[in-house]
Amino acid sequence: MTLKWITPAARLSALPPYVFARLDELKARAREQGLDLIDLGMGNPDGPAPEPVIEAATRALQNPANHGYPPFEGTASFRRAITSWYRRRYDVELDPDSEALPLLGSKEGLTHLALAYINPGDVVLVPSPAYPAHFRGPLIAGGTIHSLILKPENDWLIDLGAIPEDVARRAKMLYFNYPSNPTAATAPREFFKDIVAFARKYEILLVHDLCYAELAFDGYQPTSLLEIPGAKEIGVEFHTLSKTYNMAGWRVGFVVGNRHIIQGLRTLKTNLDYGIFAALQTAAETALQLPDVYVHEVQARYRRRRDFLIDGLAQLGWNVPKTKATMYLWVPCPVGVSSTDFALNVLQQTGVVVTPGNAFGVAGEGYVRISLIAECDRLQEVLNRFKQANICYDAGQCLQYG
Repeated sequence: MTLKWITPAARLSALPPYVFARLDELKARAREQGLDLIDLGMGNPDGPAPEPVIEAATRALQNPANHGYPPFEGTASFRRAITSWYRRRYDVELDPDSEALPLLGSKEGLTHLALAYINPGDVVLVPSPAYPAHFRGPLIAGGTIHSLILKPENDWLIDLGAIPEDVARRAKMLYFNYPSNPTAATAPREFFKDIVAFARKYEILLVHDLCYAELAFDGYQPTSLLEIPGAKEIGVEFHTLSKTYNMAGWRVGFVVGNRHIIQGLRTLKTNLDYGIFAALQTAAETALQLPDVYVHEVQARYRRRRDFLIDGLAQLGWNVPKTKATMYLWVPCPVGVSSTDFALNVLQQTGVVVTPGNAFGVAGEGYVRISLIAECDRLQEVLNRFKQANICYDAGQCLQYG
């Protein structure tokens, strides 16, 4: 029986289709057709979590005390591990009892923060392109999105001077993310100073997504928002263990910063969930305490893949700038081809999955995001398939290399 009178809440109709769910459908269909897929779509790190993390989780599973409800605010030892990590990485002092909150992955926290603070009609400043949770959370909360269009000629940085005065005065929250998903752009420390000054001037809640804090290359060190004087008075910063520690499926992240903002999120979460399984929090503590040599190995892995794929794409006509951080390449589509059409064409002709840029907002049109989540032998297979299928940046290159 179809219950025609049961309709979803209006808030769901405001959401555009989630591209990764659509890609999953297409991938399933391709597998049914026998294609050997090379999935470079999602930012889903390949390989297991580090062995010490797995061992810590295994030991914690044997402790009966870990099988009950965990504390709403996370275990005290995990919160201390978070604040110790910030002190070690950024020389930032945080109170583990009030300025750090574990999350079921950063996506959950980024979305729920909007529910905790955005009323219907509140203006939220969100870059475009951006990680979808940055605009979907505010949309679910009923907020009004004002897109900050990012441009390649400005190195994909937010142009604060282009924000209209009346919009800035009405804005309640600003999401941003450097190193950036999807563009892989990085921001200089001066930019962080400018955005803190901007947020303080207009009394805007500042939300920084630092998910790629440790996936940085060639000596580059990303900036934490909380390193900037005055930032903690108006902002919070999110991080995740998904990327650096290959723990995407474990769903462990955290938010740090202003205690009052965090308390609002905590209040909401006490009504929605019971927090992270305590055994996973023990494992996460281990991850944050791993020696730097582990991080250096991860950085070397992604740097090697970055260099390999950029060089290979150059032979097919693409000029992709060498990224300083993240696990992505932001690659322009051939002229006249939309992001969706190009991604679908690549999937159908080669079995390679990339993400259309328009999934990240209107300003992502004309690009695809390629995740560096396969070893170089598989990336070579990607390049081989592109050549065989004449997937090139321009027709001349296809004729030359096809």
